[in-house]
Amino acid sequence: NSIIILLTQPNTGRVVNGEEARPYSWPWQVSLESFFPTCGGTLIAPNWVLTAAHCITFHTYRVVLAEHNMNKEEGPEQFINVGKMFIHPKWNDNCVSCGNDIALLKLEKNAVLNDKVQPACLPQHGATLAHNQPCYVTGWGRLHSGGPRATTLQQVLLPAVDHATCSQSDWWGSSAKTTMVCAGGASKSACHGDSGGPLNCEGGDGRWYVQGVTSFVDGRGCNTTRRPTVFTRVASFIPWIGEVREATLS
Repeated sequence: NSIIILLTQPNTGRVVNGEEARPYSWPWQVSLESFFPTCGGTLIAPNWVLTAAHCITFHTYRVVLAEHNMNKEEGPEQFINVGKMFIHPKWNDNCVSCGNDIALLKLEKNAVLNDKVQPACLPQHGATLAHNQPCYVTGWGRLHSGGPRATTLQQVLLPAVDHATCSQSDWWGSSAKTTMVCAGGASKSACHGDSGGPLNCEGGDGRWYVQGVTSFVDGRGCNTTRRPTVFTRVASFIPWIGEVREATLS
């Protein structure tokens, strides 16, 4: 049994072997804060943010949009309080490898959409990623295991790993469910502080889709061989996302 660690650790962060993202080039990237930055998230509509269930441990949150450098206000940031939180009903925080690590946040007001703030596209229900399909994980996670937190948004190219590979016994084995997406597993990985953030994959139509919500890495470190980062597979939860949003149309 592998030790799995969740990716949130308050005040930690960076993307392992990543590079600084061009400012505002991922306009759906959200910083989720409760007194301090805790997780990432993805704007999927002007008043909806997608994140990981394991990120939701406090009662009050706000999101920051158009964030790049966490250490200073640069002007375009939008700070919006979270009004309602919806954790997947089958999420069990004692069993991250059981899956369902997904949550929706309804914002108190709509974000103002502009060239720095745009919602990501959701994939079609049941859509799958091809093995080695290029995707980017983004966040303010750690640069290496035990390393310092990034102040500016980082990105790293993580090729998708198909389920047949990721579920092999010398990879993640039975911890990898069909409701998860694996990516990376070479020397690059998401690390602490990137939880809840997007796995961004370019579609055949040239648009970017949020195919994953960052969930867990191997307990031995962020860039362990054959232990790719595991994401909640957004395409498995499209019906649930739709149900939650429709139920709150008030």
